[in-house]
Amino acid sequence: MLDTDTPARDRTPDAPARERRVIVLGSAGSIGTQTLDVIAHLNRLYGRGEYPTFTRVVGLATGANAGLLAEQQRQFGVERVSITSAGQRAGELRGAIVGPGSAEALVREVEADLVVAAIVGIAGLPATLAAVELGRDVALANKETLVAAGALVIPAAGRSGSRLLPVDSEHCAMWQCVQGRHQGTDAQSHRAGTDARRGELAGALCPPCDGLAAVRRAILTASGGPFRTWPLERIRDATPAEALKHPTWAMGPKVTIDCASLTNKALEVIEAHWLFGLPGERIEVLVHPQSLVHAIVEFNDGAVIAQLGASDMRCPIQYALTWPSRPEGVARRLDFAALRSLEFEPPDLERFPALGLAWRVISEGGTSGAVFNAANEAAVQAFLTPGDGRRVSFQGIAELTRGAMDAIGSSAARSLDDVLGADARAREWVLAHAG
Repeated sequence: MLDTDTPARDRTPDAPARERRVIVLGSAGSIGTQTLDVIAHLNRLYGRGEYPTFTRVVGLATGANAGLLAEQQRQFGVERVSITSAGQRAGELRGAIVGPGSAEALVREVEADLVVAAIVGIAGLPATLAAVELGRDVALANKETLVAAGALVIPAAGRSGSRLLPVDSEHCAMWQCVQGRHQGTDAQSHRAGTDARRGELAGALCPPCDGLAAVRRAILTASGGPFRTWPLERIRDATPAEALKHPTWAMGPKVTIDCASLTNKALEVIEAHWLFGLPGERIEVLVHPQSLVHAIVEFNDGAVIAQLGASDMRCPIQYALTWPSRPEGVARRLDFAALRSLEFEPPDLERFPALGLAWRVISEGGTSGAVFNAANEAAVQAFLTPGDGRRVSFQGIAELTRGAMDAIGSSAARSLDDVLGADARAREWVLAHAG
């Protein structure tokens, strides 16, 4: 068993452990199911004596897919699960917590060493924040947690010792690029590293990122989505079916639509700001249609480090689960011999205006991220499922998001109620102005 009596911040990363208890939030989604694939793979390695830690799944949470949840519960021998809406198959579940708030209740009631936060949208915030407050390490795949409530989550992690281990391919890549890059010995660099960790930015919560003061700029890459080469006039009239045809990644509908508009990249820029404590002017985006280079970090001396890998989310998932070890992986391998070229281009903010809102959110702070995220979620929902005579165009998603930000503004985010209140106001505004 892991030494669970020792706070997370005091545990050494290479401490011997034979069992690790994990809760997977969003187990029926794309990241959740791939996380369980990785856990099954790691446990096979453990059984062969090739990996020192057995991963025991102690909790699973999902929204409504009771059938899949029951299958996962049987496969991994999980005693406690939670589901927001169980429907007629609730009887198939053992030890189930059912209803709104069930994921948060699961996190608070079940002892765990690591919580995989993979619930899409603001729905994942309360459970993820609870895990952080309890000092659990969090493998973070839920962008919205930091976008909407970074001002709450980062200080809470600093108090509890919770470690945020990034699962998004871009943030995991950036994490790997900056590990072990020391700040240097000159006084200016030392002061920069100290100042970056003051105030609302904790910085470098995913260890050991001690080289952030030496980072000149961090670049997140974006595939460009299905509309990368489309003219603006054609993008305006894009249908849901066209927007859901992502050229690289297989994801749920909401995330796929966000990728088509580059809103997903805006969320990642804001998340990188909170995860790594970097100001907005040091975070950039490049469109890279091959999706093989996931992040690029340029240091003050001109050196550049990039992280490459196949387009397979199981690779960053496994790294978050096994850091700092690198056991045999289950993800696809990158075939360098098959590479012909790597293309990079700046994003077009006229065709993809949602991306530009990321730096506005960073600048405004407070509840700005909650408004941005909620307005986008509501607009995407209206785009995918129009009703009551209302129809939102693809380009209207970003227009509604900006409109909500203009109308509602930003206020201090001192509590979860502040964040959820801003979230509700943004959704109401979009509903009133859609169509």
